[in-house]
Amino acid sequence: MADYAVVTMSAASRHCGGARVSAGQLAEETGLPAPTVQKLVSRLTAAGLLRSTRGVGGGLKLARPAAAITLADIVEAVEGPIALTACCEHGRHDCTLEQECSVRPHWSVVNRALRGALAEVPLTQLAGGAA
Repeated sequence: MADYAVVTMSAASRHCGGARVSAGQLAEETGLPAPTVQKLVSRLTAAGLLRSTRGVGGGLKLARPAAAITLADIVEAVEGPIALTACCEHGRHDCTLEQECSVRPHWSVVNRALRGALAEVPLTQLAGGAA
């Protein structure tokens, strides 16, 4: 769902400064199924990335400038904390290799580096043209 959330947020960012946009419009613009976009809009709104207004003139807008929203923000809004593995989460003990794993103590470093890299990519870059 994270990839669809990025596509949805990129489409929403192209409406910055203009009229509000509906989830239906975002679905049409992106080619994503309307139920998927509606689910994503709910999560992105709950995470504070989109602002939803009801009624006449209502719709969706970015909750803050596109330059202040990162790829990490979007991924975390729909997937939760960014991590390559969940074994370093407190209370998680579902790995059969846990007792012998020499890498486990280092996953938090890897996860922080991954999140840091994603936090360096602003929505403005994602919504722009070719890289």
